[in-house]
Amino acid sequence: MKLLITFFISALTLSADIENGKNVYLQNCANCHGIDMKGGLGKDFNLVSYNRKKADIIRYISAPSSMFKEFGYTSNAMPTIPLKGKQIEDVSEYIDSLQPFKSWMKK
Repeated sequence: MKLLITFFISALTLSADIENGKNVYLQNCANCHGIDMKGGLGKDFNLVSYNRKKADIIRYISAPSSMFKEFGYTSNAMPTIPLKGKQIEDVSEYIDSLQPFKSWMKK
């Protein structure tokens, strides 16, 4: 099972499109999530990019109401956004691209 998940995430990475991901972000996420560290209703995506692995970003976008506790939040304010698989792949790739160095790299 773990091998299948790893293969699936690898396949997502190979086919993700950062430019399309930016468009998905602008259309669906920018109202709540900034990328300029100026705040907003949701966490700035620079912080998300620094603190989360792409696979985690994909999982959270796909099912925020069932993942919020695992991600350390006391409640969930993020709605389930009706994105298709490719849109989730692309926006996750865009978010992940915002910070080239990750907190988990320091460990």
